[in-house]
Amino acid sequence: MSNSHQRFAWRCRDRDVSFGELPLLMGIVNVTPDSFSDGGLWLDPTKAVEHALQLVEDGADILDVGGESTRPGSEPVSLEEELRRVVPVVEQLRARTDRLISVDTQKAEVARQVLAVGADIINDVSGCAADPQMISVCAASDCGVMIMHMQGTPQTMQINPHYDDVVREVRSELASGLAKLEAAGIDRRRVVVDPGIGFGKSAQHNVDLLANIAELRAFERPLLIGHSRKRFLSKVLGRPMEERLAGTLGVSIAVASLGADIVRVHDIRETRDALLAWQAITRGVRLAE
Repeated sequence: MSNSHQRFAWRCRDRDVSFGELPLLMGIVNVTPDSFSDGGLWLDPTKAVEHALQLVEDGADILDVGGESTRPGSEPVSLEEELRRVVPVVEQLRARTDRLISVDTQKAEVARQVLAVGADIINDVSGCAADPQMISVCAASDCGVMIMHMQGTPQTMQINPHYDDVVREVRSELASGLAKLEAAGIDRRRVVVDPGIGFGKSAQHNVDLLANIAELRAFERPLLIGHSRKRFLSKVLGRPMEERLAGTLGVSIAVASLGADIVRVHDIRETRDALLAWQAITRGVRLAE
């Protein structure tokens, strides 16, 4: 395995998060009835917390809690409903684990309230553009910020997405988003970038982005890849959603080899095992007798 990928520290609240040869594992905790893969499984806050703690046991470094589905065609939920779903989960997790807690939200008030009960990171799929107050909420905090590229909105993003050069355009728009955060007083050391696999991209666009991770690391910021169980894998594999685990693991290994810093996945234990096995072989690890 190449060790040539330069790593960039990430300032997240009072922590300096460092990265090693393997990407950090971000476990998905969907507190929703309608997420594309596991909607409804963890809608009850108690079940969501137990699921998240199992992900920690399985090896998750970060827990990403979301109360509003952003699958293609999904409809927004009210502020009150999203708060009802995520605030109790974050509050309970903060009392029970020291792992980094991220909240996947586009609403500034949700961000404000989850930060107040212990969240470390705001993960905004709109790149902090959907709510005009989001940047100021993040700027007033010392939280980590994840900005993602999305063409359109979850309601429209998969209606014939088009790019002349997907890698160049996504890179350019992420650069603009990063500049807006810096102009608002958010130190770039607090920011992670995400090309938004599956968010306003065709299967070919996703493959092209994943194959060109090196260009997306030019911001000198950690790079998050969220590919788990996504629809483009059915195009690659010719298999339905419930048979996408092996493809997800294959992409996880590929993006780790290309320099991804964080992978956001549903299946933490399987991803950890696959990455550790890949690392052992490529490094020629000496095993204990």
